[in-house]
Amino acid sequence: MTERPVVKRTARAILLDGDDLILIKRTKPGVDPYWLTPGGGVEPGDATVVAALHRELDEELGAKVTDVVPCFVDTVEHIAGGGITGVKVQHFFVCRLESMDPARRHGPEVETPRGEYEIVRVPFSRMGIAAVHLVPLSLRHYLDGNIEGVRAMHAPDLG
Repeated sequence: MTERPVVKRTARAILLDGDDLILIKRTKPGVDPYWLTPGGGVEPGDATVVAALHRELDEELGAKVTDVVPCFVDTVEHIAGGGITGVKVQHFFVCRLESMDPARRHGPEVETPRGEYEIVRVPFSRMGIAAVHLVPLSLRHYLDGNIEGVRAMHAPDLG
């Protein structure tokens, strides 16, 4: 089996604030609303995937985060610009909200929005996650089976 080229990478936050998970509710004309973790594409100017995560959270939420720990990777088929076929690798990091000021939001989601980007909080529990249409589905399934494990990634004795 040949390896597929990685044509896009994203950095996304499983962003915890106490017992809440912070998500973005996306509403576009003609599409049912869906919820996703904040974050976005790694850009050429980003020194690392984690640097991209911090930049994206600042843009989308006006947020600063701490305790950034790699948590989950999702790989899906993707066609990049120019018709290049390969995969998109989405890196999910569990992190804690340090501060958030939605008035500081900036970037394409704010300046030229396609639909609505609403910051929402849901309980970080199986019921909380089941109450929204969280995408990608692989993340929803992962969290459904690993709530306690994801919380344990912030345990003081993890090292």
